[in-house]
Amino acid sequence: MNRAGLVTVFVIAVVVGGVFAVYPQLDIDISALFYNRQINLFDVNVQPWTIHLREAARWLITLILAPACLAVIGKLIMPNRRMLVGGRAALFLIVTMALGPGVLTNLVLKDHWGRARPIDITELGGTFRFTPWWDPRGDCPTNCSFVAGEPSGAFWTLAPAALAPPQWRLVAYGAALAFGTAVGLLRIAAGGHFFTDVVFAGVLMFLVIWTAHGLLFRWRVSRLTDAAIERFLARIGQAMYAGRRRRRAREAASAFSPGVLPEQLASLPHVPIVRASCGDTAISDKDA
Repeated sequence: MNRAGLVTVFVIAVVVGGVFAVYPQLDIDISALFYNRQINLFDVNVQPWTIHLREAARWLITLILAPACLAVIGKLIMPNRRMLVGGRAALFLIVTMALGPGVLTNLVLKDHWGRARPIDITELGGTFRFTPWWDPRGDCPTNCSFVAGEPSGAFWTLAPAALAPPQWRLVAYGAALAFGTAVGLLRIAAGGHFFTDVVFAGVLMFLVIWTAHGLLFRWRVSRLTDAAIERFLARIGQAMYAGRRRRRAREAASAFSPGVLPEQLASLPHVPIVRASCGDTAISDKDA
């Protein structure tokens, strides 16, 4: 996560964005390579293994993110115990996943950028008109093509790669880029996204991760320590625990009220009183 990476990503965005803005037909031509005009289908899209690969990719991303989520939840439940994952690392992974694939890709772009998917455009057997990557005025109403959702999640693995030990970091970056590219190629081949949808998914995820990494780790003005994040989470956990105790105390107090004591006593079953005198025990009529 250095300036060289940032410059490289900007160059990719400018070159790809410029070329495909001037020649938008290239997006259709790339997707058409995977389209079978004899049956009017994308062959990959109807293969069972496509679904299995997509599910495997989702599970892999979930497993990578899970330790960070469990560490934060554990700290909130047990504020006095140390986190199993460093505070900055956990916060970095969760925030980048939430802001990148979550907010930016799915909430901001895919639901408001009306670019139709390749499988839906008239040139490839659909009914919607094609629009270039920069034009949000397409026919798609929601969950649209720009940017690619699943590749966004795959490119998010650049975030855990940035936390890898220095000697393994380049390998981790390469693996994350290969993973994102593979998922992107799978979605292009299935007619789910255009080439530019995948490229800009990678670009935007890198920018989100680069910015978050700088805020938490690199920039002195904003960077935090693991101890500071753990203390913050501990205070939240303690406040939650104190709130639960107060709520239970109020519930216990409301369960007993002096005003209803006579009614509660009257509702108890009647027990006959047996009196004893001079060593003799009085026997009630029921005992006789």
